Amino acid sequence: MRTVTLVEAPTSAGGYAPGQEDGPRALLEAGLVERLEAAGVAVQRGGRVTRFRWRPDLENPRAANAGVVIDRAGQVAGLVRSAPAEDTVVVLGGDCTVGVGTVAGLQDRVARLGVVYVDRHADLNVPDSTVDGALDWMGVAHMLDIDGAVDGLAALAGHRPMLSSGQISFLGLGPHTDFEAEVIADRRLPVVEVQVAASDPLRSVRAALSPLSACDGLAVHFDVDLVDFLDAPLAENTDRGIAPSLTVCGEILSELLLAETRVRALTVTEFNPHHGAQDGSTTKRLLEILVRCLG
Repeated sequence: MRTVTLVEAPTSAGGYAPGQEDGPRALLEAGLVERLEAAGVAVQRGGRVTRFRWRPDLENPRAANAGVVIDRAGQVAGLVRSAPAEDTVVVLGGDCTVGVGTVAGLQDRVARLGVVYVDRHADLNVPDSTVDGALDWMGVAHMLDIDGAVDGLAALAGHRPMLSSGQISFLGLGPHTDFEAEVIADRRLPVVEVQVAASDPLRSVRAALSPLSACDGLAVHFDVDLVDFLDAPLAENTDRGIAPSLTVCGEILSELLLAETRVRALTVTEFNPHHGAQDGSTTKRLLEILVRCLG
């Protein structure tokens, strides 16, 4: 039997707009705990970070709400560290920066941690490389300590960098900025493109895991914007284009979490429940995918 520790991270501090702070509550109110337990999963509540609803930060437009992002990611890290070592930690976000907290919190629990970054975006920007100022598409840059990263976030684990280039693999990557492309090329970061993820989910998982064979434990970061928005309008980001359906994303996650014994944590991010059907059915579809891959 799998034991899951659920950590709630209701924050959109690093996002572009409000909404993601309501994601954890929507999943829990839809019955996530009850459905997991019915599937034979033992669930314990691992705590909740202080809620934060996005707001403009005109004083720091290149790294908006940075102090709050650092604080909330630090709270996530502390809750992940305190979870029982044998549990699978599931962090319900919240924007993508909560995943930095997950990785920071696993540092002392795994000798060599690998991250499977299931996301349509590389999140390799830094404040000086983009005018957007949203830290939720800069998370990986801070894990790798790319030049220009915000000090407090990059140092969240107590050492820099949190990860080396051989400790992260992108699964489902779509278009990215020129700056991100340079980082990927310079650091030879492994990438499985979104078209491959959509057409052959099992092959995409094998390809993403191959560069992480030397890692002792894994964290899976799942940004729901990988899902085709027209198939399931779950994400904060509403981009259309070639992308896997929610069913295919479920196949990817199931292969990662059911067949791969090294997985220590799953982070679910960028879920904005206000974009889905008013009757909550879109949220329930996501819930069923999570139950299936964990149970």
